[in-house]
Amino acid sequence: MIKLSKLNKWFGQLQVLNDLDLTIKRGRITAILGPNSCGKSTLLKIILGLVRATSGELIINGTAVNGSSDYRNLIGYMPQNARFPDHLKAYEVLDLVEDVRGQKRQRHDELVEIFKLGPELHKKIRVLSGGTKQKLSAMLALMFQPEILILDEPTAGLDPVSSRKFKDLLVEQCRLGKTVVLTSHIISEVEELAQDIAFLFEGKILYSGTVDELKKETTEDNLESAIAELMTNGRACKK
Repeated sequence: MIKLSKLNKWFGQLQVLNDLDLTIKRGRITAILGPNSCGKSTLLKIILGLVRATSGELIINGTAVNGSSDYRNLIGYMPQNARFPDHLKAYEVLDLVEDVRGQKRQRHDELVEIFKLGPELHKKIRVLSGGTKQKLSAMLALMFQPEILILDEPTAGLDPVSSRKFKDLLVEQCRLGKTVVLTSHIISEVEELAQDIAFLFEGKILYSGTVDELKKETTEDNLESAIAELMTNGRACKK
């Protein structure tokens, strides 16, 4: 579904992504991992069309992007810290995004019920808690039934009940053949949700493959220990 080929990104004299090759498969949950300043955010922004690569190719659903923005209609995005206009009410944010996307929302009532947003929809954004804003962001990512979900620290700020329900929704999306890409610093969450991981280090892919393959290669029983072994020994990218 998503293929990055020989991708490079420079900011002035600083190279953030270095000849990066990565294939993200349809119908699977892929976690993009790595230490701070490894290039994760830049990689996600390139996929989202918010940043252009210096060189290389981005292919979405078999078609090279080449500066086009149409493919973004396929994407639902949940940032780590969503920012909405403070003076708008929550339901007005939903209406605004629907107008901007030019797509009809789906599963509206179901998602409102799942995240218990009913009483909050007529409140202004400035009075909502951080957790409620995160629920609103999750709803926006899901309610247009996108083919690709890109989620940056998606459960940060969610209460345990909402977090569990959101994870169940992600698994459901995967079963429906959607492509789910997430970042998370909660390794137990990655191990619970993701089938595949791509581990970035200094702008390069240090490992790309399944979670089970990584644990097998590092002879570790859990993902946290496998990643620690990967970083310590600097293993080569799995092809």
